[in-house]
Amino acid sequence: MPRHHKRSLRTRALLALAVLAAALTIALTVPVRLGLDLSGGTQIVLETRPTPSTGISREATDRTVEVLRGRIDALGLAEPTLVRSGDHRIIVELPGVQDPGKAADVLGRTAQLTIHAVQGPADTDAPAADPASERVLPDESGQPLRLKAAALRGDDVKGAAARFDPQNGTGWHITVDFTDQGSARWAEITGEAACRPVGDPGRRIAIVLDDKIISSPGIDPSVACGAGIGGGATRITGSFSDTDARNLALLISGGALPVPVEIIEQRVIGPTLGAAAVTAAAWAAAIGTALTALFVMAVYRPMGLLATLALTCYGLISYAALAALGATLTLPGLAGFVLTIGMAVDANVLVLERAREDFAARTRPTARSALTAGFRGALSAIADSNITTLIAAALLFALASGPVRGFGVTLGIGVLASMISTLLITRVLADHAASRPSVHRRPRITGIADTGWTRDRLLHRNPHLMRRPHRWLAVSAALLVAAASGILVRGLDLGIEFSGGRLIEYTTSRSVDPEDARTALAETGFPRTLVQTSGDNELTVRAENLTNAQTATVTETITRLGGDAQKIRDELVGPTLGEELRRNALIALGLALAAQLAYLTVRFCWRFATAAVAALAHDVLILVGVFAWLGKPVDGIFLAALLTVIGYSVNDSVVLFDRIRELLARNHLAPLPLTANRAILQTLPRTVNTGMGAALVLTALAVLAEDALTDFALALLIGLAIGTYSSVFTATPTALALHPAPRPRTRASGKRKPGAAERHGPAVAGVPRPR
Repeated sequence: MPRHHKRSLRTRALLALAVLAAALTIALTVPVRLGLDLSGGTQIVLETRPTPSTGISREATDRTVEVLRGRIDALGLAEPTLVRSGDHRIIVELPGVQDPGKAADVLGRTAQLTIHAVQGPADTDAPAADPASERVLPDESGQPLRLKAAALRGDDVKGAAARFDPQNGTGWHITVDFTDQGSARWAEITGEAACRPVGDPGRRIAIVLDDKIISSPGIDPSVACGAGIGGGATRITGSFSDTDARNLALLISGGALPVPVEIIEQRVIGPTLGAAAVTAAAWAAAIGTALTALFVMAVYRPMGLLATLALTCYGLISYAALAALGATLTLPGLAGFVLTIGMAVDANVLVLERAREDFAARTRPTARSALTAGFRGALSAIADSNITTLIAAALLFALASGPVRGFGVTLGIGVLASMISTLLITRVLADHAASRPSVHRRPRITGIADTGWTRDRLLHRNPHLMRRPHRWLAVSAALLVAAASGILVRGLDLGIEFSGGRLIEYTTSRSVDPEDARTALAETGFPRTLVQTSGDNELTVRAENLTNAQTATVTETITRLGGDAQKIRDELVGPTLGEELRRNALIALGLALAAQLAYLTVRFCWRFATAAVAALAHDVLILVGVFAWLGKPVDGIFLAALLTVIGYSVNDSVVLFDRIRELLARNHLAPLPLTANRAILQTLPRTVNTGMGAALVLTALAVLAEDALTDFALALLIGLAIGTYSSVFTATPTALALHPAPRPRTRASGKRKPGAAERHGPAVAGVPRPR
């Protein structure tokens, strides 16, 4: 082995060991937070209160829910559940909260911010002379101050942020930015206060939050009388800790609640899924992953074994990253995490299939040279497909909230961990194995010296799949019509997350196992109910909109299990995925698709980029249509599956287009249909092997898991099949249809007669050479 190759291998090995050591340390020392469905959490019930100017209404409560959701996201409490209960109550469920009291304090603050000019000191407990125009409140030290009427309110504040300034000795403080109107008013009141002598209480400005003076700073002597503080910003200083400063900035910038709220209840709740569901999911994950590993080893033999070891390292790195970032792991997230292990096979399969191609093409190949060529040839496809996925993950995390944001975190972690495991760990293991003398003498034992069953059949038959691309587009159009018909005819069965439902709380004479209650309710015709314990003998049932007769059936079932069951709450609840959350998710998804389109346009051309996004839309519509025909619920679990299918669809198309681009670079005069057909045949072994790896995991989940995960796995199996089909028979024909046909050249113009290549199909105008 050359010296430079040994040095490079040693460097990669040390880097891989460092990454694995760090991941193992984090995995052993930092626990992953579990979601409500796996471990339960804290439940806080808030009740809205009317004000003289604002009455209690469902709309005001819904607006309050959205403000609270923003506060919880800013606090870093991932995967919460917020739902309106009745017209004036809000149920907040927080998984894995270590200090529920602090969370309750932040949620219950109305954040009514006002800014007042100070008239002067006041006698202790002296009432205001005119409550409509002035008020008396104690400052930070307890000294009562007489304040003028509010000059600015929360609406005049644009935003706030906690800062630390060690140089000026102010420590933690809050920077407040004002709107244009607020900036002018701020300059006016500070200019008036600056006319008072230094040390006069009237030179102070009081900042009041929820009827409490949080800061009453004096105007700096440098501020001239009548000039005031301009620039549209100010600082709140005081003896703030970092936590106090951040929470205060959060309350100011998060906006005031539309109506005051009061915490009326706070308690610990049990998980929404029982131990049996978790055990079934764990068995499905273990069996599916084992089947995937056996499949990879059967196809690629020793190199497949090394790839399986790298995938194990991938799982460790992903788990450690989730723990380090403080992400919350729910059961759908766990299933998605297991699925990404199956899909991470894709990058390894790309490398090994490339190595097989290189080995077959060389006259005197070696296993090491073929693997080196495989990693080099697959790098472009791996980078492009992963970057498009990372773009989507980043935008989902930045713009969305709730479970969609959590999905962005899981997706981004999975992509980065996959690249590390393939390009670093798999390469170290493969290079080390291929450099052994025994392997050098007998390269066929590696598993990359054989072309494989799929490739052999394709080379033998050599079908021309793109001879008539418009026929494939007609098939895709027919599938779209069938899917759209399902949505129009059957409609979408929106789950409780989107449509709301009914919440019934019981107190029973004896304790009831939630798992027994779920099973009994499923047997009586309510398979999609959420059952939680909320006390020693208290049980909460959350279901879709129930009639009075159905509610009576639920009550009879609970009474049979728990003895004397008394209803202590029966209210209609709103959707947990509120209108603002759905709107933000759609905006994030739209921007993600636009960003992917722009990236693919730069890397390929606009025709290929448009074809990839068109295939993605094709997959999404068909999946939704199939669920409509089957009558399956469209809920939060389906949303996670849909986002996974979107990422898979783009990856599949990018891998195929990358091979078309590579072939065009070798012969840019070749007819595009022939080039595309050749690329399809060359990448089809990778597509089959990757699809089989993911399908084994999903089939295990569909067969062994409980109802919720069965629908999740079913959605992904459908998406996997449709995504594989569309990358070949929708994206590629669309790209061919978008490319213009060449203009014929006639002898009358003095130019040559069209050649055979030109007569065969459209030219490759607009397809750049790879950089």
